[in-house]
Amino acid sequence: MTEQPDTNSPTPNSEQSAQPTEDVKTESKKDSWKNRITEAWNDTSNRVMKLLPVERAAQTLVEWFSVDEAKIAEILTKVRAELPTTEALLIGKPQAGKSSIVRALTGVSPEIVGQGFRPHTQHTERYAYPSDDLPLLIFTDTVGLGDVKQETPVIIDELLGELQQESNRARILILTVKINDFATDTLRQIAEQLRQEYPNIPCLLAVTCLHELYPNPTDNHPEYPPEYEEINRAFTAIQENFEKLSDRSVLIDFTLEEDDYNPVFYGLEAFRDSLAELLPEAEARTIYQLLDEQASKQLGNIYRDVGRRYILSFTIMAATAAAVPLPFATMPVLTALQVSMVGLLGNLYGQTISPSQAGGVVSVIGGGFVAQAVGRELIKFVPGFGSAIAASWAAAYTWALGESACVYFGDLMGGKKPDPEKIQGVMREAFESAKERFRN
Repeated sequence: MTEQPDTNSPTPNSEQSAQPTEDVKTESKKDSWKNRITEAWNDTSNRVMKLLPVERAAQTLVEWFSVDEAKIAEILTKVRAELPTTEALLIGKPQAGKSSIVRALTGVSPEIVGQGFRPHTQHTERYAYPSDDLPLLIFTDTVGLGDVKQETPVIIDELLGELQQESNRARILILTVKINDFATDTLRQIAEQLRQEYPNIPCLLAVTCLHELYPNPTDNHPEYPPEYEEINRAFTAIQENFEKLSDRSVLIDFTLEEDDYNPVFYGLEAFRDSLAELLPEAEARTIYQLLDEQASKQLGNIYRDVGRRYILSFTIMAATAAAVPLPFATMPVLTALQVSMVGLLGNLYGQTISPSQAGGVVSVIGGGFVAQAVGRELIKFVPGFGSAIAASWAAAYTWALGESACVYFGDLMGGKKPDPEKIQGVMREAFESAKERFRN
């Protein structure tokens, strides 16, 4: 008869095994948690698959890629109403740095900014970023302010008319004044009238063109903020002049690449923080996301550089939409966002395409990810767990789709036939990279 070991008897390693380390306990808890999640997922997915076979789900996804333009327009209208959009009224003289502020916040080139502004009223122009259909930022610029003094009342009336329109968007006034400009009576007159009528709309005073007061010889920006006596004296005088009209004031100097000042957007972080302090939480968070340094690295290629900024905007929207916990409810919205993004990228590369054609491009580029899309939606059945993963996946997928679309349209622009294998390779690589970036 074999003697059964005494489980209560000490063994050579009993003291060590009887006192597990905190790390082992922690790891055990993690394994237990993972096992519970795995069991819940397997049980849920098995039940769901009986109700919704993969073939049917995949077919549904393919149908979504077959774009109904009227349906896309309807979805975009709903999405647009819920976007954390900020309307910024840029009020300042010509050459006071208004378009540079647009460049700094959007990352697009001076040429694109110039083309993006459209006549809005007799004395204003408007630029919606990333697009008119789905704007995260809307800039309204005063044209020719200070050139003809007798037109000031007309400009005031136009701006007041703009603000009188009902809107659920966040609004902010941005006054731009050059550091060495003290002829600001017209600007003060406009600001006084607007603040009197709309005291609840915040106002940021941006004092620009700092390098014009740098002492000689100075060939680059100093550490921020600049500690030059002449700049400090001028800044103090401007602040006092607008003391009762602005809620915050900030020093910035946004130049061009060819000006050889580094950084190009000097004071951008201070400007961003000042802007965020005056905006609601959702809109402030969007500003920070749009200025994400990793996503907006200079690529040396104007089209890809601008394209990535557009892609980032739609990635933010896609992640927000995908966080909705109801399985498959967000897929039409995501498809509409991605179709809109691809259409915008096509226009950037000189390819004017309809929503239906953009949907075809999405289907071709993203077809290999259909199964993952089904899985991403099914995982929402795990309470409190799936939505975060779905949002991360949607962000990564949208980013990768945008990167691949840039390659696709870039080939067409260069007179080449797009290579499906190369594009799918770009898609996979961009997706894996983006998964890490958007994991949280």
